[in-house]
Amino acid sequence: MTAVPSDAYFPLPDEPPLPLVEGQAPSLLWYLTEPTRAAVDIGQFAATRQLLRAAPSGDGHQVMVLPGLGASDGSTSVLRRFLAKLGYDVHGWGLGRNIGPTVPAVQGIRAQLRELGRADKVSIIGWSLGGIFAREIAREHPELVRQVITLGSPYAMTDMKHTRANPAYQLLSRFYTAGAAHPPPEHSRPAFPVPATSVYSKTDGIVPWQGCVSDPGPRAENVAVSCSHLGFGYNPSVMWVVADRLSQPYGYWRPFAPPPGMANMYPKAA
Repeated sequence: MTAVPSDAYFPLPDEPPLPLVEGQAPSLLWYLTEPTRAAVDIGQFAATRQLLRAAPSGDGHQVMVLPGLGASDGSTSVLRRFLAKLGYDVHGWGLGRNIGPTVPAVQGIRAQLRELGRADKVSIIGWSLGGIFAREIAREHPELVRQVITLGSPYAMTDMKHTRANPAYQLLSRFYTAGAAHPPPEHSRPAFPVPATSVYSKTDGIVPWQGCVSDPGPRAENVAVSCSHLGFGYNPSVMWVVADRLSQPYGYWRPFAPPPGMANMYPKAA
């Protein structure tokens, strides 16, 4: 996917650019406890359903949700149902299991965005690898995209060996479209062309959190949460962020601010 040139980037004066970090794979402890901690995230969702009913409602615009590596639309069903109840026109990616940037996946995402974009601009949510897809398609077709929200997506990572998913990614790489690889380093690319929110967790056991963030700017932010990588689609603090970001009127974007009484759900961002 080709990058689309955009306006020069100017960081917010009170938020200095993040340093480029050559990270490493998350600790073995975080990795081995991923399933247990994901179960906790699911339990927290069940326990906070009443609270989540107060999340900002939607304006009916279209939202596309992309799953992570090895996952399918089933993994995002809870998040999609939550957003549909808030009033959005929500779509899964409809391409089966995400095994990486295969020709059917790349062409399928493009075709779906073009189809949905006929009516209005589309917000795209991507979990892990799905978020990398979301950012690439937004760079390619910014005229069709309203905003991008990534959940534990290592789009700024510079070395695939820094993710615990690398063995699976390399095993599947023979199926990938010609030239498909991890995108160029984020700091070397033009400014991201649409509003972007990067949700990340320092307790992520699959990808290094440093690779999930980039310089904050007038239309770009990083929001820290406490959850497992496998729990991003269920964690209530993540769901609230997503609902809040999607509820902003088109053309009026402001950084996320936790509502009163919920600030302790959001660790201080990097």
